[in-house]
Amino acid sequence: MEFGLSHEQTLLRDSLAQFLADRAPLARVRRFAAESAAAAGAEGAAGGTAGAAARATAAPARADDITAGLAELGITALLIPEAHGGVGLTPLDACVVAETLGYHVTPVAFTASSVMVPTALRLAGSDAQRLEWLPRIAAGQTVIGAAMAEHTGARMDAGVTATDGRLDGRALFVLDYAADAWLVGDTAGGLHLVAADAPGITRRTLEIVDATRPIGELVFARTPAERLPGANADVCRQVLDVGRAMLAADTLGAAQCMLDQAVAYAKQREQFGRVIGSFQAVKHLCAEMAAHLEPTRAFVWYAGHQLGEKPQDAHVTVCQLKAHLSEVGRFVAKAATEVHGGMGFTDLVGLHYWFKRIGFDRQMLGTPERLRVEAARAQGLIS
Repeated sequence: MEFGLSHEQTLLRDSLAQFLADRAPLARVRRFAAESAAAAGAEGAAGGTAGAAARATAAPARADDITAGLAELGITALLIPEAHGGVGLTPLDACVVAETLGYHVTPVAFTASSVMVPTALRLAGSDAQRLEWLPRIAAGQTVIGAAMAEHTGARMDAGVTATDGRLDGRALFVLDYAADAWLVGDTAGGLHLVAADAPGITRRTLEIVDATRPIGELVFARTPAERLPGANADVCRQVLDVGRAMLAADTLGAAQCMLDQAVAYAKQREQFGRVIGSFQAVKHLCAEMAAHLEPTRAFVWYAGHQLGEKPQDAHVTVCQLKAHLSEVGRFVAKAATEVHGGMGFTDLVGLHYWFKRIGFDRQMLGTPERLRVEAARAQGLIS
């Protein structure tokens, strides 16, 4: 029995890592962050002069050049069946990709558009909906975000209701917000596809710590929507679980990169005539980061395997995975920054991109505290 990645999965990871090293270096991430800030500033100015209509026309930044390259590699088609132009791989393969994207803090849509939305369409979409949307996602021609944060109790003052094919309400923390359409969850467990140019939508980019992925708010007022006919509470749970697994894998990748940067810095930074990596305190800190982080890799792989082979049993595993990796990721982010000393807080080093990405992953689609409650409830330990 194999207890590691297959040769094909290792090749996928290495090919993607090489592509991102060439096409999405830190300089490209910085440029995307600057473009996002500029777009948010333009949106704010439009809102101050022309109100909601002007805000609706302001578009958040997108790294379409990187997305096009990912489409050529088959990343956007990863979980889409071959019959719809996809690659037809598994959630475990998607975890491998998410970890690599996190390692490079890649500023592209993936968790919602390439994982959650194809999963929702496969489980609950009609044949016509699959035929319309899946080939376009696979080809990288369409990005679809996910507005499902209210299903995780993110805010009590938000939520969307559906009546006669129209949506009303407010959705916060929309994942992969810079999209051509959104998958929207309603309060009754339904799922709906809404085009970005549908009437009755007001949208606003939210200020968050992570500069690599725009997040937004959608307000619906009798907005026409296309319901996924097979959607129910169980489907919503499965869609959320696969998204949570991707965020956990993203945290693993980002934390591993912070650890690698800390070790590299400790080997070359000198103090008192010696590299700081020779000091016992620094050695112990790096070793403790590695000891905490390395076991989580197998945890991610197992969760990905369960999502593909036993999705009905994966909920508890995924909840515990994301909760645990959120804590480990926060520890590694803090410790790696401490190893860098004062340089760890500078924009020159850029460590903050990984630090903030880990912080965002921790909060999105369920905090550690909420996820542990969900896992306990699913096991019948609490009511």
